[in-house]
Parts: sequence; C-alpha cells; structure tokens
Amino acid sequence: MPDGIERLALRCILPGFVGTVAPDWVLGCAARGLGGVVLYSRNILELEQLMALTGRLHAERPELIIGIDEEGGDVTRLEAHTGSSYPGNLALGAAGDVALTRRVGAAIGAELAAAGVDLDLAPDADVNTNPSNPVIGVRAFGSNPTSVAAHTAAWIEGIQGAGVAACAKHFPGHGDTSVDSHLALPVVEADPHDGALQPFDAAIRAGVRAVMSAHIVVRPIDTVPATVSHAVMTGLLRDELGFSGVAITDGLEMRGLSDGVSVEGAGVDSLIAGCDALCVGGGLAGPEVVEQMVAAIVEAVAAGRLTEERLAEAAARVDALARWRRAQPPSPPPDREAGMLAARRALSVEGPVRIGDEALILKLDRPASIAAGPIPWGLEGPLEAGGVHVERIEVSGRFDPGVIDSAVRGRSLVVEVRDLHRDGARLNDVEALLSRHPDAVLVEMGFPACRPRGARAYIATRGSARVNALAAAEMMHP
Repeated sequence: MPDGIERLALRCILPGFVGTVAPDWVLGCAARGLGGVVLYSRNILELEQLMALTGRLHAERPELIIGIDEEGGDVTRLEAHTGSSYPGNLALGAAGDVALTRRVGAAIGAELAAAGVDLDLAPDADVNTNPSNPVIGVRAFGSNPTSVAAHTAAWIEGIQGAGVAACAKHFPGHGDTSVDSHLALPVVEADPHDGALQPFDAAIRAGVRAVMSAHIVVRPIDTVPATVSHAVMTGLLRDELGFSGVAITDGLEMRGLSDGVSVEGAGVDSLIAGCDALCVGGGLAGPEVVEQMVAAIVEAVAAGRLTEERLAEAAARVDALARWRRAQPPSPPPDREAGMLAARRALSVEGPVRIGDEALILKLDRPASIAAGPIPWGLEGPLEAGGVHVERIEVSGRFDPGVIDSAVRGRSLVVEVRDLHRDGARLNDVEALLSRHPDAVLVEMGFPACRPRGARAYIATRGSARVNALAAAEMMHP
C-alpha cells in the first residue's frame, strides 16, 4: 500500500468510536496521520472526563480535528444527560434577535473550546419549509430564507469568534423533505436557488470553515445523492457559491446514502464528487471501517477513478482547518446567561397559564429523531425546583381521556407534548381531554405547527432543551 496515498487517505477520514477514553486503534490511527474524530454522547460523561479525552487525542497528534454535533436545543452532546443550557435554532429564530443568536453561538463555542473541541458540526442552515419534516423541525431557524440566513451567519460569527470552527449543514438544503435521511433517501423537487441556498451563501460570506453535505437527491440538479454529486459538491458549492473550506459528508453509514452501496464505496464517491472529509462512526465505530476506507481510497487512486491531485486537495483542506484552529487565541469563559435569555424570548404564551402548587403532568412522549437521540426533556424537574408538587403520567401511545379525569383530583393539569401535529390520533385524544378540562395548560415543546381546539392556556417553547423547560416553568409558576 503506497505510504503517501495512505497518509492522504487517512487525513480525509473522521471516524467515531465507543467509550469515554480513546481506544488504542484511534490513537494508532492518529499517530499515522488521521484527520480527526467525531465525538458522540456515548463518549461524554462530564466536562473533566471530556477534557481528559480530548487532551489525550491531541497529545497523540496536535493537528487532529476533534468534532462534535453541538447544536444546542434538542441536539446536544455536551449535555446529553441533562438537556442543553442553550436553546436550539427555532427558538433563536423566534426570539428574532441576531445579536442574541451571535451571543449564543459564542457561548457554545466557548464551552467547546474549553473542552478541547475543534469543530462543531453546526449550525443547521436548513430552511424548514415542510412542517412534516421528521429530522429538521426545531433544528432550523425557521421557514423564511432571509431570516434563516441572517441567524445562520450570526451563529457562525459567534462560534468562530470563540475559536471553534463551524459547519453549516445540510447542503444544499434538507428542509423541504418528509423523509429522514438516516433511514431512507429523501428526494427534493424544488430548485435550491428558490430559497434553500440563501443561508449557505450567507454562511460562506460569514467565513464558515466547513459545510456538511446532505444525503438527498436534488432533482433539478442531479439524480444521485448530493454527497456523491459532482454537480452539487463541486459545481454548486465550489464553482457557484465560491466555498473554499472543508466539505464534510454527513454520516456515510446513513441509509440515505449507504442503502445498496458499501460505506467505503460511498466514501470514495464522495471524494470524487468534491467532499474532503468523510464522516463515519455514528453506527460503525471500529478500526476495520477506517482500514477498509483507506484501502478503498488507495485502490481508487490506483485504478484512476480518484486522482491523487483530488485526494491531496481534500487532505490539504483538512490540514488548513487544523492550522486555523491551532492559531486561535484562548476563548473567553462561556456566557451562561445567554441561553436562558434566549429561551425566555422564544416563548409564545397565550391564555391563563399560571398553575397552583399541586400539578398533574400528562407527558405525551414520542421517540426523538436519530440526530437528537434520547435526551431528557419535560417540565417536571423545573416545576418541582420552583416549588410545585408534581405527579407525572407518561404515555407513549394513545390514551383514554377518561382515565385522566380521576387522576386530576383538583390539581392543575399540564399537558406537555412534542410535535403534536405529527400524530392525528393523539391530537384527537388531546382535544377530547381539553374539552373535559378547559383549564388545562398545554405546553408544546416541539415544532408548534398546530394548536389543539380547546387549548385556552397554551405555551410554545420551540424546543425541548432544559432551558426551554425552565423558561416555561417560570411563566407557569413564578
């Protein structure tokens, strides 16, 4: 195996791994020139452990890029066990203050810099024009391209001002889809020039260091997924929008890309298309994945499918990102007040939402998206901290409103939901319950696409981060 080509191939791979300490195989790959790693919530227990982990990885190779998905809001890795101290994009867009968005981006950047992280795979720059989108929703700043563009640029300016590289995703726009690309291949019929590209253009103008591809087919441009489309990743991103930073793939094992194609084959195709860094390891997290990918890249160069010049260009962009990060001055301490301020401003509150000192919470749970994972959410903890005695009933499917009648027993009834619009049967159950308990407070902690009939007291938090729940609890029980 040619050593030079192998080193270039390694530089373009960003694997994941299992565990809270760096495995020997990761350290060995780092010593050989691995470009970086991506951390997940499975790798993080608390800040001191994370600092030890990133310190060990950087000790093996100082230029190793340590990346993470830290969007704030529903998608958090730093605070996966408690819920985020910062609201997500939809809340920031609703707050409507780009200076505050910049401040939150800077605060998240400071948190990551202190932890030894180099690259945040955020922000989500999608324009969420489809309320039924199963994977974007509250992760987007909104549905207006101009507003999304302004907040995207501000968030990037904030985090990169704190010395951590940002990555705008999912290019050229995952907002107008009704399929989760973790599970299948979405197809977009609209031309991204009609609005979806506007936030990415703003991100590039703001100096974003990286852009992540989407595993979607954009029919007006190509018939293959954007990640492996030369027309998208080179023609559109490089030639038309003028992006010169690192193009990163979304997870190569996601079914939207890998269904019927090997992960290593998808990696080679991504490099040919114009991507520079290959993200893999959300599901496949062992040393064999890296070795198979390196072997496939070396073979593709030998066969003439992938030129050595293209591979060297990709590796050079990864190296440039590492140099930029190492040149950044120390970040200031995190602004811990920014998240709570933004969560408060994002609230929509209508009707008599105050509750008494005794409350019954009906929590209508629903599975989180794969991108978010099983992050704790809900009002129970914040309300109890505010002096409310709480009993909770948690339901994952449909429920009988009559059963709730006997449980209320004169207490305030709080109904907490996420993305209620996605389940018509559950919406019917909620409306039946509200007809029996018109004084109930309904709290929507997901995408507020519908307000049930009979919801006189209504709060929309625009996200289920811990700060979103705290802000709602303040309104309900000052």
